Amino acid sequence: MTYVITQACCNDASCVSVCPVDCIHPTPDEAPFMRTEMLYIDPDTCIDCSQCVYACPVDAIRPDDDLDDAMMPFLEINAAYYEKYPIEPGTAVPRRSAKRDFDYSSLRVAVVGSGPAASYAALELLARPGVQVDMFERLLTPYGLIRFGVAPDHPGTKAVTDVFQSLGSEPGFRLHLGVEVGKHLSHEELLAHNHAVIYAVGAPGDRRLGVPGEDLPGSHAATEFVAWYNGHPDFVDRRFDLSCERAVIVGNGNVALDVARILVTDPDELEKTDMADHAIAALRKSNIREVVVLGRRGPAQAAYTNPEFLALTNLADVDVVIDPAEAELDEHSIRLIESGAVEPSVRIKAELAERVAGTQATGAAKRIVFRYLESPVEVVGDEQQVTGLTIVRNVLNEGPDGSLLATPGDQTELIEAGLVLRSIGYRGSSTVDVPFDEVRGVIPNDEGRVLEPSTGAPVPGVYTAGWIKRGPSGVIGTNKKCAADTVERLIDDFENGKLTAPKSGAHELERLVAERNPDVVDFAGWTRIDQAEIASGDSRGRTRVKLVDVESMLAVVRS
Repeated sequence: MTYVITQACCNDASCVSVCPVDCIHPTPDEAPFMRTEMLYIDPDTCIDCSQCVYACPVDAIRPDDDLDDAMMPFLEINAAYYEKYPIEPGTAVPRRSAKRDFDYSSLRVAVVGSGPAASYAALELLARPGVQVDMFERLLTPYGLIRFGVAPDHPGTKAVTDVFQSLGSEPGFRLHLGVEVGKHLSHEELLAHNHAVIYAVGAPGDRRLGVPGEDLPGSHAATEFVAWYNGHPDFVDRRFDLSCERAVIVGNGNVALDVARILVTDPDELEKTDMADHAIAALRKSNIREVVVLGRRGPAQAAYTNPEFLALTNLADVDVVIDPAEAELDEHSIRLIESGAVEPSVRIKAELAERVAGTQATGAAKRIVFRYLESPVEVVGDEQQVTGLTIVRNVLNEGPDGSLLATPGDQTELIEAGLVLRSIGYRGSSTVDVPFDEVRGVIPNDEGRVLEPSTGAPVPGVYTAGWIKRGPSGVIGTNKKCAADTVERLIDDFENGKLTAPKSGAHELERLVAERNPDVVDFAGWTRIDQAEIASGDSRGRTRVKLVDVESMLAVVRS
């Protein structure tokens, strides 16, 4: 028997360190790790010890004899990785070195943000006895995109927050919710009270299409739709017209697939999740029967991961449709796959698209249609509402570096639709007085050390981690290595005397925060919000019922 990693994999890599035979890859020390869509267990090396099962924070690992029909493809997906990366005897990858013997009792660090990268950074810092970490988050709830980005029907993925909950019991950790850097505290004030500041603020913005009609009513960013149905306080008042029968999503990454799935899922099923009440009510009135998902390149280059695509094929009363002609690969993709130059996941992605294209539609009430090699030209409509999207058919050409580029052809088409959602990527936003690269949408840095744009020199005491460091790539667990790498640089600088000692003490910082925002919420306050949401969910047979406005949250904290 072998164990198999399945859809819920978050790439946290906790399983890697406990495996006694080094059969889980890629490891954080291997080149493919930062770009892999999941981790894989080698079936020929696994000794069935089950240590990885207990280490996995999202319950993603199953024995092969416990896989149902929906999970069976993951047996092949795991094994395929080792066709390209076989494990050779005696080639175990050395793990990250143990913590060094050094006195960190005076080290104070501010972490701005509370999502995965910020939380992993705090855990990494607090693994060193004596370190003091103050975390600042402008919202009244922590965990960033885990709370407001992960789809509500993916509760397993959200389980990683159980790891972060342990921060509340750390004596050196303080949480400050409702505190915005640049408003309540300045960047300079954080530096004055700490040896270092780590900015892990994510990428809250979205990328635009840059086509005519993009701002017409009924044309929205998918990131806003996701935040709306997940109960983000900044988006609860948004309105999305779901009265049409067809929606088009531009982009085919995992966020696009999440949105497509939510639009066609039975609201009775969504009622069991932690989706915001206002979103469930709106989706019950939805007339949408078809969601078209557009990708500018072919099926082999699709941005979604295989686990998320497979999940769509198991939806109740929903057909996933691909025209057989759309699933055909171009000559460049065929050559790359046959040469073995691409990851095994690329071959599987193409095979899955071909398999779906060859499956007869069942006539289900709703359907998701995948279209490839198409790009938007214009969002069509009037001052009242979107009526469609004009697209152009692309061809793939090989670039100088061997990459495949989508080039517009001369064939266009109007797809009639009443809702257009752009899902072409998140984008970072600037923080007052912190260097920012407007072109890339990231904080300029060298392995986590923030750089001064004019000179390229490191800014003393300022660091970054997560999406604002590297751009919106990877999954939740990818941020664990990203944060650890940044903390490693910070620790090196502290040990070598490169960080300036704080001018004021930790208690002075706490008093300053309370003066600037009397409604600041600490970890105990967040725990009360968390417990209230779970209790409300219990009474309705749900995982939780989210509080979505500031006053409701503060009322719970004060009660």
